[in-house]
Parts: sequence; C-alpha cells; structure tokens
Amino acid sequence: MISPGKKLNAKFKLKIVQDGTEREAVFADLLTRRTIVSVYMKNNTGSCDKQNDSLAAHAAEFAKAGYNLVAISRDTGGSHLKYAAKKKIAYTLASDPDDLFAKAADSVVEKSMYGRTFLGPARAAFVLEKDGTVLAVAGKVRPADHAAQLRDLIRDL
Repeated sequence: MISPGKKLNAKFKLKIVQDGTEREAVFADLLTRRTIVSVYMKNNTGSCDKQNDSLAAHAAEFAKAGYNLVAISRDTGGSHLKYAAKKKIAYTLASDPDDLFAKAADSVVEKSMYGRTFLGPARAAFVLEKDGTVLAVAGKVRPADHAAQLRDLIRDL
C-alpha cells in the first residue's frame, strides 16, 4: 500500500457521480483541495452502507475543514446515481471497475469469498494533497465509525 509522502499517479479517468449527474473525469481533476478518498466494495451492502452513511452524516464537517470527499467502488455510474439519491450523498462517488485507483495506490489485495480467492481493492481510506501526494492512510476502514476514524486521521495534518 502506498505510504504517506509518496505521490499517487492520478492521471487516470473514472466515471463519477457529482451533484446528481454522471460524467467522466480525470482523477487528478477531483483534487481541487485536500481530498479524502474512501474505498468500499459495493453499493447496497451492509458494511459499505455503514461506511457511506458515516461519511454522508459528516460530509459538511469535512467540507468545512477544507477537504473534498470521494468514495470509490466498482459499481457503475448508474448504480451510483441511484445510490446517491437513496442515501442523500452530496460528495463524489467514483466508478472504478478496473481498480485504477487501487493500482495507483498499490492497494490491490487478495480477497476470499465463498472459498474463492481473487484480487480486489483494499477497503481503505487515503488523504491526498492537491498534487496527489499521500498525506495519510487508513489501511483498514471501520465502517460504522468511518467519519470518526477520518477525523483522527486528519487531526494533525
């Protein structure tokens, strides 16, 4: 996993949902100020819903502190549009079916489900500077209190 002080290659394109619309964007263009990137697995699943509910409840607090929020999963843009409306998500949701962010963050890990192993993005969170430099990493997300975990992560930045 990428470590603080390293610069993330942010020149890849993703489909994003922002302000109720879907569009394609270069990831670097989302870094208009310090940005918290929260990686989760799938919309409408237990732990992932808790993770996003925590973010949604505290999104204004992070914005006031000077941070953008971006949540990334493999879900499609269409799925993100419905999910954002259902969960009242005001921050950016990014569709990353090819794990481009996880590859850039060196956070593709081996996973296991139903006796099958596969590679996928680690459920992690990253704090990035505008130029893509990693400021902090939460290598293991605590879904239910994710916002508190992130507050602790950015407290001394």
